[in-house]
Amino acid sequence: MFLKKVAIVGAMSAVLGTTAMACEIGARVSIIGNEFPAIQTVGAEAAACTGAEITKNLTSEHNEINLPGVTSGEYTAAILANSSIVKMMNDDVILPLDDLVAKHGAGLQSSQLIKIDGKVMAVAFMANAQHLMYRSDVLADLGIAVPTTYEEMLAAAEKIRSAGVMENPVGGAYAAGWNLAQEFNNMFLGYGGSHFKAGSAEPNVNSEAGVNALNMMKALSEYMNPDFLTHDSNATNAEYRAGNIALLNMWGSRAASQTTTEGVTDAVKNGHAIAGPMTVGGGSIPASTLWWDGWTVSKNISDAEAEASFIALMNGIRPDLMADEAIRTQAVWLIEGYQPTDAAIGVFEAAKMGTTPYPMLPYMGLMHSALGAELGDFMQGKESPEQALADIEAAYIAAAKEAGFL
Repeated sequence: MFLKKVAIVGAMSAVLGTTAMACEIGARVSIIGNEFPAIQTVGAEAAACTGAEITKNLTSEHNEINLPGVTSGEYTAAILANSSIVKMMNDDVILPLDDLVAKHGAGLQSSQLIKIDGKVMAVAFMANAQHLMYRSDVLADLGIAVPTTYEEMLAAAEKIRSAGVMENPVGGAYAAGWNLAQEFNNMFLGYGGSHFKAGSAEPNVNSEAGVNALNMMKALSEYMNPDFLTHDSNATNAEYRAGNIALLNMWGSRAASQTTTEGVTDAVKNGHAIAGPMTVGGGSIPASTLWWDGWTVSKNISDAEAEASFIALMNGIRPDLMADEAIRTQAVWLIEGYQPTDAAIGVFEAAKMGTTPYPMLPYMGLMHSALGAELGDFMQGKESPEQALADIEAAYIAAAKEAGFL
């Protein structure tokens, strides 16, 4: 099955039109999802419903446990995004939501209904993208312009290091595995790469764009903490909040919490600034990807549990939440009443600049996994970019053949 690409940019201009509801459910609800602030809010508000047991597991390990958990029915609903819905569709474990939308989704805008092969498979509630965050005070003190390209980021990093301000001024979620693979995806698309040959599942990363992407990532890593291969978003943000880095490519969903978490230094609070995603290699398309986050319901549960899960999660995205300023700053919400805040600048810039949506293809998950498994050796200097890309394609081909895509 070939999954259609969702037009996220169009969705960002639309909002949800749900009405406040008395949230009473009649069956068990169990939610799996990521752990960043916006999703924690959705999970907490869903769990505020009464009438039956509601549990939630919001964790950075969600990508490893959501598929088996939804397949078994342990979790009745999953909060997911562009990438994670693909594996759910491939294994046919999520429920088409058309009937539930008709019954309980009055006011949902059509652009928030994630349709695949004509069926509603998820409800989107926010948009996301990775973009530049930086210390405006550090750049201003050294007369450095805000980088708009990765080449400018490298030059800025060298100037900061040479001035003795910071030894490792660049941050990035380069943890080996999913995070490192995603950083490659961003850079590869920025160089004009395409993961697959046109109209097929044949891999296409062993290319000039792939080599350029890896070389840029390696160059950036020279200005990162030596333990960068262990740094996911949480660890990278901790480095930033401690005042150890001045430039980082980070998720917009984390922008508002950068200066509000306990222990952030005053220098970071006062100097924190946000800009759009950077380009690379002279290209005009940002080296980033545009995402939606939303929720879906397990296919392997009772009708009562499915309905209860839908009702609870609708409560988690109700419009009156937008009256709370703290919640409103957590994300670029696709909810009625949302007014953009300063923290949303980077994501809106990403949309305006034409950032490519993360590829919603049935075999993209296999490519992402191959990238995550094979890139670590290159980043440690153990092999050439060409060898790393050849290994990635070989690993992907083996997995794609086993899955029947090749």
